[in-house]
Amino acid sequence: MRMLLRLLAPLIGLAMAAAGVLIVIEVVAGWARSDVSGGLVVPWHRWRAAIENMSWDEPLVPGIAIAVAVVGLLLVLVGLLARRSVITIDGPAPEITVTTSPRVVARLVGRRVRAIGDIFSASVTASPRKVSVVAQVWGEADPELRSAVRARVDELLDELPLHRRPRVAVSVQERKGAR
Repeated sequence: MRMLLRLLAPLIGLAMAAAGVLIVIEVVAGWARSDVSGGLVVPWHRWRAAIENMSWDEPLVPGIAIAVAVVGLLLVLVGLLARRSVITIDGPAPEITVTTSPRVVARLVGRRVRAIGDIFSASVTASPRKVSVVAQVWGEADPELRSAVRARVDELLDELPLHRRPRVAVSVQERKGAR
């Protein structure tokens, strides 16, 4: 969702800037020319005449209102769902709130997992609810490796003063070929 918000924000900003530029052009053109029968860029006199002839009972009016409301609600929903994710840590005192990003926890877990001898690569994603580890080994994986990785991750999460402990998911992938 954050990526969608990062794409929408500049597009909406550019649309608003373009509308502002058009308004400035029309106002300056209106001041400069007194014989304006229509807008310089935007035909707002024709739009005004069309709107004056329109009644509230026409089916186009509620349709436009519903479309604008739906787009507005979607934008609000995207904004609410794109909030930053943080992991809460127990502070030194109850009145102090301490947070960290999931990226920091993922880096700590990844460093701890990569320290295991058989693992050559580890991909870790973390959220406030779950830590997922995908460890890769060359050749055949030891059947106990998955439990060893999980034990290391559990040990690290026990060391961290997390307010709420996330679930842990571990998988081990075997790579074929030469090192």
